[in-house]
Amino acid sequence: MSVQFKDYYEILGVPHSASADDIKKAFRRLARIHHPDVAKNKVAGEAKFKEINEAYEVLGDPEKRQQYDRLQQEYQSGGGFAPPNGGVPRGYYHAESEDGPFEFSGTGFSDFFEAFFAGRRDSADAFRRTSPHADEATLAARGYDAEADILVTLEEALHGAQREVTLRRPATRGEPGRTDTYQVKIPPGVREGQRIRLTGQGGPGHAGGPPGDLYLRVRLAAHPDFRVEEHDLYYDLDLAPWEAVLGAKVTIPTLDGKAALQVKPGSEPGTKIRLRGLGLPRDRGGRGDLFAVVAIQVPPSVTPTERELWENLAKTSSFKPRG
Repeated sequence: MSVQFKDYYEILGVPHSASADDIKKAFRRLARIHHPDVAKNKVAGEAKFKEINEAYEVLGDPEKRQQYDRLQQEYQSGGGFAPPNGGVPRGYYHAESEDGPFEFSGTGFSDFFEAFFAGRRDSADAFRRTSPHADEATLAARGYDAEADILVTLEEALHGAQREVTLRRPATRGEPGRTDTYQVKIPPGVREGQRIRLTGQGGPGHAGGPPGDLYLRVRLAAHPDFRVEEHDLYYDLDLAPWEAVLGAKVTIPTLDGKAALQVKPGSEPGTKIRLRGLGLPRDRGGRGDLFAVVAIQVPPSVTPTERELWENLAKTSSFKPRG
């Protein structure tokens, strides 16, 4: 099975020399444009958003970025690149004997990402074969369990969603291969790493044994505005120095729309302002909170008039930041 190389730098529109901050800014800018909730073409926007998310997951991680840069050098030098498992992406189960690879679509990840960046690939990872449970009398064995990652947006985690996932099954023991399509229900409140079980949809059983199960493991998509910790969301609230000193009324995004927020005078960097009940669903009902975390930004340049005002402030202020 061939795997098409993905140019993540081109996807994010940044040069190879881009800093980590440049990559983060590019992701946020593109994610806001192509987010399914705001894109003019929802289907195209969703596909582009997933592609941007995948690129950022690799280039936004220093270790994965180094690995990717080595792969790109091999690809551009004409030497080619080969994923492990004999060309079968690591995100796909590859049985030992006559069973071929399972192929998925609709999970939100490309073959290229699954081949190189989907994490550890051992008996506990993306697609795995479990030990058959043999009956000594009949030699019946339960089929293997299969597991794959599925990319879920925070909006889907909040409201729940219905996703169409397609599984292309290989031919086995003389039986022709087939393609199955599932309507997968993503329940509200799913968390990173949680598994969605499709009973009986894994590998076939042997000698009358039951089939295995299929598990879709949730991977929360990076969001341009929010970070996730358990059921709470965190938003970086950028303030001008005078807003932090004097206080301000600002509007910030939430998963439910816009929200007005009152910043108290004298707010220091790192101050957390809580908006109760605007996080993700909790296991036992209710929702977590949204925290706006104060960050003070300074202008990169000033006009002569602005400089004069800052100089006058420096002369007249009694504030001593160094004690």
